[in-house]
Amino acid sequence: MSILIDNREINLPAGRRLNAIEAARLAGVEIPHYCWHPALSVVGSCRMCLIEVGFRDARTGKITMQPKLAPACATTAVDHMVLVTQSEKVARARAMVEEQLLLRHPIDCPICDKAGECVLQDYHFQYGQKERRADPRPFSSRRRDLGDVTLFVDRCILCSRCVRMTAEISGTRELLIAGRGTQEEIDVVPGFPLNNKLSGNVVDLCPVGALADKDFLYRQRVWFLRRHAGVCTGCATGCSTWIEENQDRVYRVKPRENPAVNRWWICNDGRYDYPHVHDPARLTQPKGPGTLDRLGEQLCHAGRLAGVVSPFLTVEEAYLLCRLLRDRDPDALLSLGPVPAEGGDERFPSGFVISAEKCPNRRGVEAVVAHFAGRVASFDELLARLDADAVDGVWVSGGYKRPWIDAATARRFERLKLLVVQDLFPSPLSEMAGWALPGAAFAERDGSYVNRCDRLQSVRQAIRPPLGVRPEGSVLWGLNGRSGLYNAEAVREEFSREMVYFAAAMGAVPDGGVDLRGNWLAGGEVSPKNVVS
Repeated sequence: MSILIDNREINLPAGRRLNAIEAARLAGVEIPHYCWHPALSVVGSCRMCLIEVGFRDARTGKITMQPKLAPACATTAVDHMVLVTQSEKVARARAMVEEQLLLRHPIDCPICDKAGECVLQDYHFQYGQKERRADPRPFSSRRRDLGDVTLFVDRCILCSRCVRMTAEISGTRELLIAGRGTQEEIDVVPGFPLNNKLSGNVVDLCPVGALADKDFLYRQRVWFLRRHAGVCTGCATGCSTWIEENQDRVYRVKPRENPAVNRWWICNDGRYDYPHVHDPARLTQPKGPGTLDRLGEQLCHAGRLAGVVSPFLTVEEAYLLCRLLRDRDPDALLSLGPVPAEGGDERFPSGFVISAEKCPNRRGVEAVVAHFAGRVASFDELLARLDADAVDGVWVSGGYKRPWIDAATARRFERLKLLVVQDLFPSPLSEMAGWALPGAAFAERDGSYVNRCDRLQSVRQAIRPPLGVRPEGSVLWGLNGRSGLYNAEAVREEFSREMVYFAAAMGAVPDGGVDLRGNWLAGGEVSPKNVVS
């Protein structure tokens, strides 16, 4: 099946239903639009995507164009279709749409949070009239609290993306269009504010500055922010994210499109979970009787070793920790750290899932521990060994964002000859440890995570950690006797060669990650989810 787009013939992929906007993208042509979004129903309300549509006779080659322009979002691409996106007629229609929108739009770009990433701004300079034919009226936008977000009423262009998102993606239906004609406005039903776990996504969907994030409002100008690909560590879904920072301070976390994981969405728990990165209560200074070389010597002479491998570690860090302990003690007990969980999985009509398991990498850590030890010991088994005085030295990796161990449990580690605790925040365990090493937060480390569906995603460090903090991977790299700077990619190549489960992670990992499930099925290797603790 082929179509003609601006005199270029494009073959459409078989079995896919595309509209004219999506088909044009295959030809490298971007059709401007406001109301259309690939995850939402089509309403064709903004009229910014109007194009010329016609058909070519398959036998004679004669082209017949329709007399009126058609919205590209509502035009399904079919065989022998002809699309014209760059004609004078189309350009005039786009300019008229831009002019109509700006007649009622407040000219408050200097104070608008969306300035610098506003589609209305971009389209005006690209498609708008050369001169304004109406006098600008100085007025400010009315502000209304909708619940989780703030609405600047007069900035709204009524694309209805936010309304459709709450109806079709979250299924909560808090938002609606109230009034008629020139009185139409986005609003909520009185007494039912916008308040759901996916509500922050309406801000991302808004093409202008009408919906504002209360957390980000007036905090930064977007052109000062640098964007880095990341993975949410709030739960086992492992959503792909953008971490946006300025001078090593995170100001905003947004969803990164990944059809295999989270599509275009993230939950509010992951979106607003970053403040702990800059919490003044974090551990930032190491505590111990000497340098890391001294720690390496103590590990060699500690005797019977054990390790608590946190599900917040990256796969690379877990591999280096297990390698370190097993090299020092071939019989070292390797246990999985406590796995935080809250209730059950939260599922939404769009298929989005907030996992009950509140850690990012249990599957990856279990696979690594099983590789070194043959099975995955539980944290309770380690405690039982401590009570029986069957362990002399323990390395505890933490990284938990909330308190995870109480004083009574910590006292069970008192009789050890060597206790190393690597964690984000102080705890009863870190206070009694001979070595307390500050750990890195999610935005401060390189490495890979495996989510609940066995998809591995790799990320790079977005910000530098506070002075005095060395990421876990860097510390473990040095203690394993490896020279140079920590290289997460080299570690990933190493464990991908050793373990069939990770074979697909060899080489460059795509932005959307790689699916590991086929490898353990093909290789007959035990899946992490089937490992018995």
